Amino acid sequence: MPKKVITFGEVMMRLSPPGYEKFSQASSFDLVYGGGEANVAISCAYLGMKAAHVTRFPDNALGRAATQFLRKHWLSTEHVIYGDQMLGKYFLEKGAVHRPSEVIYEREGSSFSLIEPSMINWEDVLKDADWFHWTGITPAISEGAYFCCLEAVKAANKMGIPVSGDINSRSNMWKYGKTMQEVIPTLVEHSDVVITSSRGIREMFELDRPNDKFQDLAIELINLFPNINKVVKKTRRTLSASHNQIQGKLWNGKTYLTSNMLNITHIIDRVGTGDAFAAGLIYGLLHYNDAKAIAFASAACALKHTVPGDVNMVSLENVQSLMEGDTSGAIKR
Repeated sequence: MPKKVITFGEVMMRLSPPGYEKFSQASSFDLVYGGGEANVAISCAYLGMKAAHVTRFPDNALGRAATQFLRKHWLSTEHVIYGDQMLGKYFLEKGAVHRPSEVIYEREGSSFSLIEPSMINWEDVLKDADWFHWTGITPAISEGAYFCCLEAVKAANKMGIPVSGDINSRSNMWKYGKTMQEVIPTLVEHSDVVITSSRGIREMFELDRPNDKFQDLAIELINLFPNINKVVKKTRRTLSASHNQIQGKLWNGKTYLTSNMLNITHIIDRVGTGDAFAAGLIYGLLHYNDAKAIAFASAACALKHTVPGDVNMVSLENVQSLMEGDTSGAIKR
């Protein structure tokens, strides 16, 4: 029986100039849909898991088109809710070589930002789930989104469902009167697995230890929040916009594990690579030991760099092959 993962968060429309054109060159835009948490669910579905995404869409043709996008990628949408009229969107100008990518968001006042806890029955949503995943973006969007997420992690705890949080957030998103230092700890205390960075731990938990290594900070985080059993990090070395290296790191309270460094020499699309890492980690932790799980997560992340769009549409066999050392890219016949 396939394992089932539930995710919660906003789905936006992504508009990009064709290829590597700049905004000033564009006369048309390529359109896809994506959002960090939905990207995780879709990636898990491509790996063979059952997956569902909980969100709120506008009650119009764009909301229905976004729902169709989720269904196309094998997600259950039975817990999608509808209301108001605006779908969040963002514009992406893809970088190349030494020119960085640029992103412009238009999400204030979106249908999802107006979500309220009374709109979702989390015990019903989670009744057959094996995993729940959230990110630090969702509680930054609005107070309603934060309280919905808090109810979700509490319900998952009550029902014995493992919870993962990818807690790296963007400080400029917090505009409704609360700070990430106030909010993120209230969600982390109900999480079993935390994906973050050294900087994220320092900033969100106000730890004044600028020279501490990730392992030291991970130990401190587990001491602060005993419910956490794993702290995970993705290390990226950026040699250019087209050439990166990826490595995963995991502290499980007893052992510090690292994956092999993967060399990505020709990046097609970097957006969604962190979500691919999270999805690979979830799959790995549900099916493998910790060492194999972090290797699987890193391989999934590396492969996403080769896929246009927000979502990692690679198969279980693709990830396993790279995890086992096959970097040839040879045709599969």
